[in-house]
Amino acid sequence: MKRALVTGGTRGIGLAVCRLFSQNGYAVTATYSHSEEDAVRARKLLPSVAFVKADVSSEADAEALFAGFSALDVLVCNAGVALFKQVQDVTAEEYRRVMDTDMGGVFLCAKHAVKKMLERGGAIVNVASVWGETGGSCESVYSAAKGAVIAFTKALAKELAPSHITVNCVSPGVVDTAMNGRLRGEERRALEEEIPLGRFASPDEIASAIFFLAGHPYITGQVLGVNGGFFI
Repeated sequence: MKRALVTGGTRGIGLAVCRLFSQNGYAVTATYSHSEEDAVRARKLLPSVAFVKADVSSEADAEALFAGFSALDVLVCNAGVALFKQVQDVTAEEYRRVMDTDMGGVFLCAKHAVKKMLERGGAIVNVASVWGETGGSCESVYSAAKGAVIAFTKALAKELAPSHITVNCVSPGVVDTAMNGRLRGEERRALEEEIPLGRFASPDEIASAIFFLAGHPYITGQVLGVNGGFFI
């Protein structure tokens, strides 16, 4: 049985990814960083998935997490935090938290996952954001972190291709998740009007793109925009 690890797997896109991989015969392990309430709910929804607490921005946690795998076929780096603030109001601590989680977590997980994939190959799929491609007003730090994920994906794909490890990136547009829960009423409707397909994406639609990239042996180093035409 193939094994997949999904970071940030207890809700939203991560939970949808766990469900899809599990339904397709993978043994799935998923991480969460702090919310035990989310973890309890996720375990009830997906009892076949192993949900483990780990802070992907911590090297010690990442090392301990991957020590539990003898081999790994797929890594999905989904864990992330958002920050909606004007740049002059962002503290150094907030900056470090976003960068350490959104980019640092991808680096640390990839670093340790590769050691488990070198012998027989594998797939890494990172989750970025449309803001990493085009930049988002009042989300400069988040945009910077996701832009770094995109650059890291392209470089790592070149590095790992000789070892038959593919590395790709899904770049979602606006997704109907708790992270975007602040968008309501007129603000949400206005944003939907900017999207050519006229609506937010569902987590399942992002998960299907991730699953596609994880299973394709000849796509690597690519950024797949799943944004409803929001950025072309």
